[in-house]
Amino acid sequence: MGRGKIEIKRIENRTSRQVTFSKRRSGLIKKTHELSVLCDAHIGLIVFSATGKLTEYCSEPSKMPQLIDRYLQTNGLRLPDPNDGQEELCQEIEVLRREICKLELRLRPYHGHDLASIPPHELDGLEQQLEHSVLKVRERKNELLQQQLENLSRKRRMLEDDNNNMYRWLHEQRTAMEFQQAGIETKPGEYQQFLEQVQYYNDHQQQQQQQPNSVLQLATLPSEIDPNYHLQLAQPNLQNDN
Repeated sequence: MGRGKIEIKRIENRTSRQVTFSKRRSGLIKKTHELSVLCDAHIGLIVFSATGKLTEYCSEPSKMPQLIDRYLQTNGLRLPDPNDGQEELCQEIEVLRREICKLELRLRPYHGHDLASIPPHELDGLEQQLEHSVLKVRERKNELLQQQLENLSRKRRMLEDDNNNMYRWLHEQRTAMEFQQAGIETKPGEYQQFLEQVQYYNDHQQQQQQQPNSVLQLATLPSEIDPNYHLQLAQPNLQNDN
């Protein structure tokens, strides 16, 4: 009973595909050798697997490079010669080298070299160019310094705000603890009013520390303080006792 006809299409299974490749490659090489021996044909076989592995066969006594050269000559083709264009490339390299030397010589006066052979009017132009370059560099430097100063000032303000907020929070917590230790019960509105009065007193005390002490500073007490906390001065009795 004959074998069934196999459909020619790509084998999806990787293992089966590799096994089939190995078997058919061996069979192809065997058939190629038989054809070269039986018919005295010059055959060159080159096979690359899916993984890039090279397999080649060349009928004796020929060699693969000889067969490739014969194939190219027959079809009017030739491989590119590595020496082709080398002369043009060397000429281009030489032109670039001379251009680089010229540029380096032109830059030497800017570094303070070879100034003895430069005429006075060229020295004046060189001086102006250097001064203009220094001005540009200084402007850029000042711009960067200004940006750094602005960033530092912004960070300083942020730290000061954080410090003030932390001080205010600690002061409120300490005042609340003092109220709890004293056993004083207050309403939220009264407690907030008391905190505002304490904060005002603290600010007022700081201002007084920056100024000379005087009895007249009693007149600068705030009017927003609760009247119950005002100090009332006793009026002296100027009449003699009868």
